[in-house]
Amino acid sequence: MTLKLGRRTFDDDATLMMAVVNRTPDSFYDRGATWAQDKAFDRVAQVVDEGAEIVDIGGVRAGPGTEVDATEERRRVVDFVARVRAHYPDLVISVDTWRASVARAVCAEGADLLNDAWGGADPELARVAAEFDAAVVCTHTGGVPPRTPPHRVEYFDVVASVVADTVALAERAVAAGVDGRSVLVDPAHDFNKNTFHSLEITRRLGELTATGWPVLVSLSHKDFVGETLDAPQGERLTGTLAATAVCALAGARVFRVHEVLPTRQVVDMVSSIAGRRPPARPVRGLA
Repeated sequence: MTLKLGRRTFDDDATLMMAVVNRTPDSFYDRGATWAQDKAFDRVAQVVDEGAEIVDIGGVRAGPGTEVDATEERRRVVDFVARVRAHYPDLVISVDTWRASVARAVCAEGADLLNDAWGGADPELARVAAEFDAAVVCTHTGGVPPRTPPHRVEYFDVVASVVADTVALAERAVAAGVDGRSVLVDPAHDFNKNTFHSLEITRRLGELTATGWPVLVSLSHKDFVGETLDAPQGERLTGTLAATAVCALAGARVFRVHEVLPTRQVVDMVSSIAGRRPPARPVRGLA
């Protein structure tokens, strides 16, 4: 399916890097390294130079932490979106938010994509996306409220739940007026899931890509990688890239990442092995 992300369209065989830019002081990964606006802008410049097609700007830590109300979230992200849009008119700007009020404010400043990481917690968000002709990510969280940590979560079949819930959210977004080419689905590794769930989703991701909705995966340095390898934060890149390769082979289209260059190389290599992408410079034995 051709992807339409705001002002940009991408061919149906394109794989995209979505680089994480945290406007938070308590990110699990960078510990506030891009909390200051200038530092966050430097991060945008870096990932654009590295070839990221999308930047995903977030103003609230995904997991439990200090309460951040809608006013504070807007303060963190709205002016920053405007600054990025002014400097990068062709860059796809995503904002990681579950709140329709924040979504409306960032779309007014030029955001192209609403990364609703909490599974339609605010049903008005899809209508905001439709109003601004923005794209939306439909995420599986098992119906828990935003920022709820997993605790003894059980699914009869976690992949069946992922497929049913994300497809329902995608169809709801289209019914609300979102362009069908502008809807992605995300199985949401770690979100209301234990490590066994996230491993099974990775192993069976083809069942989600088979729905026809373009799939986004957010794997970077997640706890399921750390628990699988007994690897602390800062030592999870190899495991992240292994999971990335499996998801790429299964047909994932968008990869939400912290390290753009190694992820791009992994995804391109897998795409070439799968026959979806020609080698960049095939000269061996041919010259």
